[in-house]
Amino acid sequence: MIDRIVVYTTMKNEGPFMIDWVAYYLSLGVDHFLIYTNNCDDGTDLIAKRLEDLGVATHIDNTVRPGQSPQNTMLRRVRRHPRFMDADWTFCLDVDEYLNIRLPNPSLHNLLEKLQDTAAGPFDVASFAWKIFGCGGVEDFIDAPVTEQFFLCDTEQGFYSGVAGGLKSITRNNGLFTRYGPHRPKGVAPERMAEIRWVDGGGQLLDPEAVSWRAKAGYRHDFARLHHYVTRSIGSFLVKRDRGKTNHIHDDQAETYWHNMNANLVEDRSILPLWRQALIEKERLMADDCLASLHVRACSWHERKITDLYQRPDWKEFREFLYRFRTGRPAR
Repeated sequence: MIDRIVVYTTMKNEGPFMIDWVAYYLSLGVDHFLIYTNNCDDGTDLIAKRLEDLGVATHIDNTVRPGQSPQNTMLRRVRRHPRFMDADWTFCLDVDEYLNIRLPNPSLHNLLEKLQDTAAGPFDVASFAWKIFGCGGVEDFIDAPVTEQFFLCDTEQGFYSGVAGGLKSITRNNGLFTRYGPHRPKGVAPERMAEIRWVDGGGQLLDPEAVSWRAKAGYRHDFARLHHYVTRSIGSFLVKRDRGKTNHIHDDQAETYWHNMNANLVEDRSILPLWRQALIEKERLMADDCLASLHVRACSWHERKITDLYQRPDWKEFREFLYRFRTGRPAR
């Protein structure tokens, strides 16, 4: 029996990017998506509901009170969801994160098998480090996959900034963990800590007590690296800032955030074969007239929003900052 893999996520105003992302992970072997949405204006929630109608996902209304973190709320709620509890593996991912599996036959099941072989036995968690992709000088939003637009990124070793080395973890659903963060599982009873086997993207065993939300020097990426299209185009980044963060909701995604995340140091096109593999799933999804129409509506909303944000007088200096540092790092 092939293990069931469930991806869970929270979204707000991510409509233009959802179908590509879902298609990509379907092509890698994800069985189901739990999509939590809150306060959407662009139809993200409607796309999630249509994906539910098609049997691909389950949509959950993640309404939160003012000042509440949508992501932290989702993380509390998801562990009681029947689909989550029934999964063999669970994986918290955002819509701008694409796992680049570096195997001849790339799939999540083959990756899990390879990691197990390398680790010389079953493991409980595998954590994959981000590889940050910058805007690459792209200014305007277009309705095209991020994997076909953004190729400039961080180097293979080392991290662009202190916050650019985050990781995400796929976790065996075996009862060891009682809580989940966006980056890794938590809540292990002290007496069970010694049971945990935790690996990185190269199958290297890690010290479970030393794993934090970000990778450290020495993390390996032999078999997988998580491509993080964190900025996208300048226009889309304006929408991202306007929407706000899903976890640290009081942090402004402005100049410092751009400084830390707009990595344009080297070129990496290695994900393109995996994206071409995903096109079959994308074509299948877009053959649904309702889903295709919702996607077009979300893109239109996104374009109108960008136009509105370009006219905000109080963001004039911020927009000029983004254009000035399209591909370069601001001087400290």
